[in-house]
Amino acid sequence: MNNKPFVIGIAGSSGSGKTFFLNSFLQHFSKDEITLISQDDYYIPANTKTQEENRLYNFDIPTSIDRSAFYNDIKDLFDGKTVFKEEYTFNNPALTPKMLEIKPAPILIIEGLFIFYYTEVNDLLDMRIFLDAEESVALERRLRRDLIERGYDEDDVRYKWVNHVVPSYNEYLLPYREFCDKVIINNIDDPEPIRMVTDEICQEVKDKIKTI
Repeated sequence: MNNKPFVIGIAGSSGSGKTFFLNSFLQHFSKDEITLISQDDYYIPANTKTQEENRLYNFDIPTSIDRSAFYNDIKDLFDGKTVFKEEYTFNNPALTPKMLEIKPAPILIIEGLFIFYYTEVNDLLDMRIFLDAEESVALERRLRRDLIERGYDEDDVRYKWVNHVVPSYNEYLLPYREFCDKVIINNIDDPEPIRMVTDEICQEVKDKIKTI
């Protein structure tokens, strides 16, 4: 790669619809045009802890992530290197982690809760996108996801929401909202508005790439 990639940072509250947004976004480009690296795959493993310890363990603070490994892999992508990283499965024993092959591309998406808080990552971004939802909507989505997809206990999910998720959002993400290029409010489960937004943003990105 002769030039640095065009780097898009995407972050949002838990339950804001980041996964659907990302999937819609990626569909606008070929695999050779765009690549994605997710902060979630850099959690420091907590699967050696007991159930009660995991209940108290806070996954929603910056030190729960292997920050240096995350940044170093981003820099490798800048340098045109392919990154191999084991997928993080959120301690779900029913899931077998895949080995991710993250190839460099002209457009790089960096996704995660702390990407604006980590100054070394934030400084790399050319565009910042913030997804948000009302707390009641976000909690309902979080419950559906964690109970079904990740096999968590409902009391555990609600405990973490009150004691970990919301305080972390308020401290490590919300303060950066006003500095983002795009703020997307996603309070309904109708996919069409998100598709329309991604259509617009992706066209803007394509136009920017042409001028670089």
